[in-house]
Amino acid sequence: MHNIEAAAELLEGVGVAKPEIEEAVRRLLVAVGEDPSREGLEGTPNRVARAYDELLAGYRVDPHAVINDALYEVSYDQMVIVRDVEFYSLCEHHMLPFLGRAHIAYCPNGKVIGLSKIPRIVDLFARRLQVQERMTRQIADFIEAAIHPCGVAVVLEGWHLCATMRGVKKAHAVMVTSALTGSFKENDMTRKEFFDHIGRETLKVSI
Repeated sequence: MHNIEAAAELLEGVGVAKPEIEEAVRRLLVAVGEDPSREGLEGTPNRVARAYDELLAGYRVDPHAVINDALYEVSYDQMVIVRDVEFYSLCEHHMLPFLGRAHIAYCPNGKVIGLSKIPRIVDLFARRLQVQERMTRQIADFIEAAIHPCGVAVVLEGWHLCATMRGVKKAHAVMVTSALTGSFKENDMTRKEFFDHIGRETLKVSI
């Protein structure tokens, strides 16, 4: 199996149950006052273990295998934008989901990356225990290193269940994070064009 096929399988598979995770879930059920052997919960440890294996698949994937040979030399030098890429991740503080949309742009410098690889890059970093700020930076840094563009822009809009289900319990709060490099950070017009395309007001940037 080629590297890219293996990476795709890891990111899209149904998950493999790990015995140590199953045992941890059984102990958690007992700790909260449940009976893991009762009907309805009997298969829960296995299901949770398989779910975590899928949700955290990003740890097992070589980032470079995700893009493999999908880099192309082109003379195109205008902005490339992939917007509204759905993502699902787990907050590392409470292991509760956060989900939302990623908007990604870059200005090519002789090379472009295959369109389908952008969502895969997002998934690669989303399928780990994360904080949104770090994930935003990781996506930008990876694209920067992969194709050395004139600039990269990444904006994530995330809805965090740790702020909805517990704590402040604010159901409609959306967290917006950005990472800008090169022309997106240094050029007001380039930055404005990007934010116009994704339907947001230009964020203030301190250089």
